[in-house]
Amino acid sequence: MSWETTIGLEIHVQLSTKTKLFSGASTQFGSNPNTQVDYVDLGLPGVLPVPNREAFNKAIMFGLATNSTINSISFFDRKNYFYPDLPKGYQITQMNKPIVENGEIAIYVDNKEKIINITRAHLEEDAGKSVHDLFDGKTGVDLNRAGTPLLEIVSEPEISSPEEAVAYFKAIHQLVTYLDICDGNMSQGSMRCDVNVSIKKPEDTELGTRAELKNINSFRFIDRAIRHEVNRQIKLLEKGEKIVQETRLYDSDKNETRSMRSKEAANDYRYFPEPDLLPIVIDQNEINEIKNNMPELPKAKVSRYIDVFNLDEADAKIIATSKEMSKMFETAAAESMNPQLAARWLIGEVNALLNKDNVLLSESKLEINNFSALIIRINDETISGKIAKTVLEKIWETGDTVDSIIESEGLVQIKDSGLIEEICNKVVSDNPDQVAAYRAGKDKLFGFFVGQVMKESKGKANPKNVNEVLKKLLS
Repeated sequence: MSWETTIGLEIHVQLSTKTKLFSGASTQFGSNPNTQVDYVDLGLPGVLPVPNREAFNKAIMFGLATNSTINSISFFDRKNYFYPDLPKGYQITQMNKPIVENGEIAIYVDNKEKIINITRAHLEEDAGKSVHDLFDGKTGVDLNRAGTPLLEIVSEPEISSPEEAVAYFKAIHQLVTYLDICDGNMSQGSMRCDVNVSIKKPEDTELGTRAELKNINSFRFIDRAIRHEVNRQIKLLEKGEKIVQETRLYDSDKNETRSMRSKEAANDYRYFPEPDLLPIVIDQNEINEIKNNMPELPKAKVSRYIDVFNLDEADAKIIATSKEMSKMFETAAAESMNPQLAARWLIGEVNALLNKDNVLLSESKLEINNFSALIIRINDETISGKIAKTVLEKIWETGDTVDSIIESEGLVQIKDSGLIEEICNKVVSDNPDQVAAYRAGKDKLFGFFVGQVMKESKGKANPKNVNEVLKKLLS
């Protein structure tokens, strides 16, 4: 029996402001528990929230980048629920009139473009964090995160597969990091998402009952969670059972989803207008000023790489995938004066290491200046491409500089023509059968001789010089 999958994502983006949404407490990550909390975050009587202008500016930037409607007047509402890490007993959010509505973003799966519509993006404050593993039989509460500004981005239910869901999350991640409104660090909770999943038969006109998968914080886990949930729902329906609308937790260790609670409806939260905050009025001049100071976005960057650096479109898209990679490319291209070489190493060797370790470039030990130094040393023939791979792997492991690795490992490329001739003569004299076969017309054996010379020189011989000498000796 065939089934169609319908997916919607609610992505929570932690905005990179210095202070919280309604208080002056710091948002810096990693401080000791409960050291970045003030009276507003604690919900003490008599204190009033004060909106953070920078959070609004960052939300507006996102709205402009996604061709959204920026509401000139927006409102805050109270969403009432009780969690130990929510001191006020309610969350200040935007229910009826969010700051951003009706946007869109393009995703690419199998080289095909699909537009995913964004229903809304609203500002709200984050809750604190319950800690279950520090005290035996007890739960600790860390309120450092309470009040941190979030932009919740809600997609239309237009995503049809796990691949599209991952592509959408990656597109949002790429955009918010380019805009510099979020650092995108998912391991620290800067970005996480809730995934709504339902299935139906192709002939059904209404969507199936959905289950919500909470707080997923990696591309790989989104893919795995959706696949598991779709299979779970199919098995239930094919046994004649019903899907229950509920919130489920994805357990990445067991690769399964399990029920947390029944899915609440809006009236369960008793939303009402926030009485301590006036409507937020945004002047068109403010929006225009933000628009005029927007950074270059991925699509424009791809076009520039094609026009200025002569890259093909596929390579330009890969390099523009992340802000870090584009910075790395542009710095190396400028300092080495060889953009093609910089692009080739990023797309090939660096991407291979990223995929092998399943990390983002920002999470690796490879820094922009060190990558530039590597490209410069390849370009000026201090090291060969083969040695450069060894150097890159050392950088990846240790974070040491290119020149210190070259010096400590003795990896400088051999350019001495006399020494190269000596090595080539030895290889030729040691392999008479292969020499005879090459001279008899087996041209492919030339690669054998090059390989033997590189082996004798421990990869240090200049490949160009090696080729020139061998051609003379073997002719």
